Amino acid sequence: MKRTLLRVAFGLLLSLPTLAQQHSEQNHDKYVWPKDEQVKQKLNNWQDIKFGLLMHWGTYSQWGVVESWSLCPEDEGWCERKGPYSANWYDYKKAYENLQTTFNPTKFNPERWANAAKQAGMKYVIFTTKHHDGFCMFDTKQTDYKITDKKSPFSSNPRSNVTKEVLGAFRQQGFMVGTYFSKPDWHTEHYWWPYFPPKDRNVSYDPKKYPENWKKFSDFTYNQIEELMTGYGKVDILWLDGGWVRPASTIDSTVSWQRTIPYSQDINMARIAGMARQHQPGLLVVDRTVSGEFENYVTPEQQIPDHYMPIPWETCMTMGASWSYIPKENFKSARKLIQTLVDVVAKNGNLLLNVAPGPDGEWHEEAYQRLQEIGKWITVNGESVYGTKPLAPYRQGQWAFTANGPSSYASYFAGESEKQLPATVSLPMPNASPKAKVTVLGSSQSLKTAKTKDGLTVTVPEKLRQQLPNQPVWVFKITS
Repeated sequence: MKRTLLRVAFGLLLSLPTLAQQHSEQNHDKYVWPKDEQVKQKLNNWQDIKFGLLMHWGTYSQWGVVESWSLCPEDEGWCERKGPYSANWYDYKKAYENLQTTFNPTKFNPERWANAAKQAGMKYVIFTTKHHDGFCMFDTKQTDYKITDKKSPFSSNPRSNVTKEVLGAFRQQGFMVGTYFSKPDWHTEHYWWPYFPPKDRNVSYDPKKYPENWKKFSDFTYNQIEELMTGYGKVDILWLDGGWVRPASTIDSTVSWQRTIPYSQDINMARIAGMARQHQPGLLVVDRTVSGEFENYVTPEQQIPDHYMPIPWETCMTMGASWSYIPKENFKSARKLIQTLVDVVAKNGNLLLNVAPGPDGEWHEEAYQRLQEIGKWITVNGESVYGTKPLAPYRQGQWAFTANGPSSYASYFAGESEKQLPATVSLPMPNASPKAKVTVLGSSQSLKTAKTKDGLTVTVPEKLRQQLPNQPVWVFKITS
């Protein structure tokens, strides 16, 4: 499929569940640049930091099932119900919601997460305050379906207001912090009204026909977001999921999942964003997939665009196979994760990498190991990532290109069995000066170069090749 710079179709690669399972296609030609100077400044800062952490966590981790989606009465693979209650949806929903009474993550230690993320080179965090199931990981006053309610055994823990603890721990390490919040809420009767049992992920009644019900839901949403914007310190990003909750005027009938939205579900984003920014000046608002002024950056899911995109964007991707905790996770290799980061940055994006805590409040140890490995690479090569801008030709074969001031960086992706740099490499940079100084990050040694019509041929001494073995990406620094 051919793609223009501002119009990209992202196909779902995985049959496993995704954050919202709605991002099979997105049209970005409607991107609206922010006008608010504080928002523009924060967006610039966010684009410079490149690498963030996302965490999906809720009562569902106790069953090791997909986040929220097993509640959804759709005949889709990611909505499949399993276990002793699966035969009857009503029994299943009751048992699922009863997980609140056993959720007790006594090993919860957000400082360990923040330290591990910082050492890996991550610089912002998005935490799931509420997923589609409606269970709140913060001390909301709008519902008792929350971790701080007395029905939850963890409510007696002094750190029971989990969102506050997480944001505080990461903020202490200098992170930008953000709140994931699901616009749809499958617990409140004002969205899935019991009078009309739900048929799918959407509101179970026509908001136009029952405006009082919809107003109650809209106010409920507004009030919860206001709580997050006022009781949790400085917040940098409001990351909204559940793109089927949107005005009818924004539905794009050329996008398959949007064609299934039966009603206009307008929660008045102008009102929400205005309130949120009154409390949090410069706040980035990410109303995912709803193109316009409240989608400050776009969020391809489990996908990387195949080329440079000139708008702000972020690939959100799982470190393993699942967004939520599963007992035996299949984590991507550090090599794969580092190459993904470099690929994304060269195309003008950020990488938001998801790690899922378990029911005890801990990550898999393997997740910590992956972050350590990434951190070792970042310590040496971070200057080719942070604060850089993409440099044409952006991505070409095994190469990715970035620049920062007078320095350009050509990142060489190691092949599966490639343990050492080649003795000679050809940098496809036809505009490079024949007098440019070329080094490999991790060494200060200037390398011998020869100008060609396609760029520079660089000779890598054997001793240097042996000094820098087994790298997922080797970075050449070119200084004019």
